[in-house]
Amino acid sequence: MSKFNIHRLINFLGFATLLLVGIQASRGLTKPNIVLILADDVGCEPIGCYGGESFATPNIDALAKNGMKFEHCYSMPVCHPSRIALMTGRYPFRFKAGWGSFPKNEEKYSIGRVMKDAGYATAVAGKWQMTLLKKDPEQPSRLGFDAWSVFGWHEGARFHSPMIYQNEKVREGLEGEYGPELYVKFLSDFMERSQKEGRPFFAYYSMALAHDVTDDLKWQVPYAPGKDRWMNYGEMISSMDEMVGKLVTTVNRLNLRENTLVLFTGDNGTAARSKLRHLGKSGKKYEYEKVVVRQNGRNLSGGKGLLNDRGTHVPLIANWPETIAPGSESEDLVDFSDWLPTLAEIGRGKLSKDVKFDGQSFASSFLGKNESARGFAFAESKGGLAFVRDQRYKLYANGKFYDISSDPEERKALAKGKEAETRKRLETAIFKIGYGK
Repeated sequence: MSKFNIHRLINFLGFATLLLVGIQASRGLTKPNIVLILADDVGCEPIGCYGGESFATPNIDALAKNGMKFEHCYSMPVCHPSRIALMTGRYPFRFKAGWGSFPKNEEKYSIGRVMKDAGYATAVAGKWQMTLLKKDPEQPSRLGFDAWSVFGWHEGARFHSPMIYQNEKVREGLEGEYGPELYVKFLSDFMERSQKEGRPFFAYYSMALAHDVTDDLKWQVPYAPGKDRWMNYGEMISSMDEMVGKLVTTVNRLNLRENTLVLFTGDNGTAARSKLRHLGKSGKKYEYEKVVVRQNGRNLSGGKGLLNDRGTHVPLIANWPETIAPGSESEDLVDFSDWLPTLAEIGRGKLSKDVKFDGQSFASSFLGKNESARGFAFAESKGGLAFVRDQRYKLYANGKFYDISSDPEERKALAKGKEAETRKRLETAIFKIGYGK
């Protein structure tokens, strides 16, 4: 073959490669950007598309209207165990991680590391809760995040005039600023920077909203501007929805919407009460509001900390234009160990063969391939309490068995012999998990 023909062949192959890449991009076959939004202390009840009637959540509702709403996502009943499961793809009881800590030997397997190794630019903003950053300011980097902007958990304010660690250093000059606005701006700048660099991004917005203020500081954090109190729960829900809207607006402005998967969920059920103001001079007494949310015509108290549905049933919405059918719903089961394998599948990341993950990818549920393979969801609490469940029945590790469809408040356990086949299947699931061994 002549040199001229060789050059023609090389040029043709180069053109064909570029054409193929362009076709893949137009079909959404390149790695998508991923925005994971984790609300704090928000169950299904406050969200309009889940039947919530007390608050307006138009931006979150729009994600569901134009995407997929999951009916059966289950978290742990409180925040830190949920975040451990999300980060590791494994159930919390497998680790000896104390409250607000992360197991050192799991750092290299974390969700941030998996996405970074898959070629993603990675960032987290909002709530960290894997350590006290004043003791270990570099921990987010070890867990795979290129950039982070997170409030000083149990060190300072998270909302008004917040204390924020940004890439190992405490930000200065934030008096009068509003934390959630800063977290969203940080992620928006990160997404724009990643676009310019030509890299897919994983933006993890671990929200401060709608968790009330911390209660273990020697001084009191600022009240909401113009008020003699902190934000109430309804105001935090409204702000949460606004922040979701701002983040989606950034994706739209960057013309990345068709190749960006947006996921919204909550870390546990709605809080039962929320601090309004401090009382007295000691700073240790508070006035609270009782949080009661109207959903589908019923008034429901918050269930955070409980293993019933009000404590563990959380929203899950997946939105990806041109890929996920608008207004679709899924009855597939999801639990919080599923986040790592799901994002790994979407981002074509590799899961370590040295780890036995509890999670199963639910990507097939919203990609229209087939139903999820998960046959049960698991959640655990302190004191040896745990359950496995399917869409209708729930079995606790202590043997109590409920039909949630007819008894959502779990007032009367089913007698022995009732639904024996289902009970046996769920007993087998607890045995296979190895809980309590």
